[in-house]
Amino acid sequence: MRFQVPQFIEVEDKIFGPLTFKQFIYVAGGAGICVILFIFLPKFLAIPISLPVALFSGALAFYKVNGKPFINIVEAFLKYTLTNKLYIWKKEEKPIQKAASAQGSGEPKQVYVPKLSESKLKELTWSLDIKENQNPVTQDDTKI
Repeated sequence: MRFQVPQFIEVEDKIFGPLTFKQFIYVAGGAGICVILFIFLPKFLAIPISLPVALFSGALAFYKVNGKPFINIVEAFLKYTLTNKLYIWKKEEKPIQKAASAQGSGEPKQVYVPKLSESKLKELTWSLDIKENQNPVTQDDTKI
């Protein structure tokens, strides 16, 4: 048995002449709002108010940004403006301050590393956790 495989599944069907169903809804909705504005408002008010409505409905129906429908851009804009924003990190420039004692002595300060005497394994894990490079571990130290 042979079945026919659908080819252009990303392309929407043209239902109302050259318009898809979504495009028809956007154009009809914009035209309906413009007609309502012209019925209830005087013409000098209806024209400037209906012009942005007609442009917006035309953009929703036909305009694409980077191959995506304009409604996706409007949705992303509304989500971004209406949702809370969480700022996790802000970089602050801090000047480097040198301590007076470090300048006077000329030698770097020694960091006190406590020695664990319970087992060599704990000492090894401690040195790995603090990244102690001053005292490398030899094979004799790893014997238990």
